[in-house]
Amino acid sequence: MKKVSVKLNERPHQYRVTVGHDLLKDCGGWAEKSLGRKGGKVAVISNPKVFGLYGKKVEKSLRDNGFDVFVWLMGDGEQFKNLGSLETALSFFSRNKLTRTDSVLALGGGVVGDLAGFAASVYLRGISFLQIPTTLLAMIDSSVGGKTAVNTEFGKNLIGTFFQPAGVLVDIGVLETLERRELTAGFCEAVKQGAISGPRLFDQTGEFLENYSPERFENFFSDEKFLSKLEKLLAAQIGFKAEIVMQDEREEASRMDAKSRKILNFGHTLAHALEKVTEYKYFKHGEAVGYGIRFAGELSKILEIFDQNRLKLLNDVVSRAGVLPETDDIKIEKVFQAFSFDKKIVNESLQWILLKDIGEPFIRRNSEVPKSAIELALKKTLQTKTDSNN
Repeated sequence: MKKVSVKLNERPHQYRVTVGHDLLKDCGGWAEKSLGRKGGKVAVISNPKVFGLYGKKVEKSLRDNGFDVFVWLMGDGEQFKNLGSLETALSFFSRNKLTRTDSVLALGGGVVGDLAGFAASVYLRGISFLQIPTTLLAMIDSSVGGKTAVNTEFGKNLIGTFFQPAGVLVDIGVLETLERRELTAGFCEAVKQGAISGPRLFDQTGEFLENYSPERFENFFSDEKFLSKLEKLLAAQIGFKAEIVMQDEREEASRMDAKSRKILNFGHTLAHALEKVTEYKYFKHGEAVGYGIRFAGELSKILEIFDQNRLKLLNDVVSRAGVLPETDDIKIEKVFQAFSFDKKIVNESLQWILLKDIGEPFIRRNSEVPKSAIELALKKTLQTKTDSNN
């Protein structure tokens, strides 16, 4: 078991991310320690698939530790992370008479965590919130850092809050049942973090993917060496995310340095645009990030700030994460329109997160990037069949 501490200026001032194997069976004891109190009501938000796999174990452990448990299951998918689901969650809290001393627990992936965290942040002006992420992407990214949000017709995550959890429990054993596309999505996010962190985390991620393909992931869980390496990789990924969050918790708009929380959006400008133009139904978030990484790397190369050999290495490691959905039918002009709704727009200018080298991210204003360069990078990234025929 490994623990990563996240120290903050705002409440809670500190919480821990606990990473290990077979942890769900004692999640009630973990919840008690994280909340600093015994008993009370816990509203568990999950979805039918995840709760069917792990809900009863979680519910039993909570009840065994004196908690009164209420369960609400939301729809599965980005299209359900909306204002309608938020209102339903808040009504659920009210009907079950949750008070300021009660709490919300998210059991699921990033959609569940984002929605549950947002609901907890606005109900009674904020009640305690716990995260048990069940997807790889949520484990290393969305469950850590306190960003909560819902999607609207105008774009992804444009309505939300910064609201930190009281604790995060990462049980790597749940990844044994995770479908291949979700594994690919999570590892694309891991490659993203490695690319902006530096050679150590990037190489660790690439070597892990080389030895343990997501295509055969479920076959490795009887191997103690695999479990140890997976635990270490996740702890390292979470540690990097926590380091960035701790020194720029609210993503200060004026910051343009390489330690700004904005760098975590590497690959996300295109990713959010792809999700929007496909109505959040075609891509897993991390799959879209995979294309976003390739696009940002290609744009960096076109602008002559990123070496061709480094771009090849970056793309090779992305490819180890797994096969991504095809994009040849996506219209470039629609992607351009979607960029205008990105949350990284500051003073009417979109900010691009680009690379000078592995571990050397930097931020460049849209006004400093020629439209022709963006268009060329999009074509090279998305129109793969056309390129292969040329």
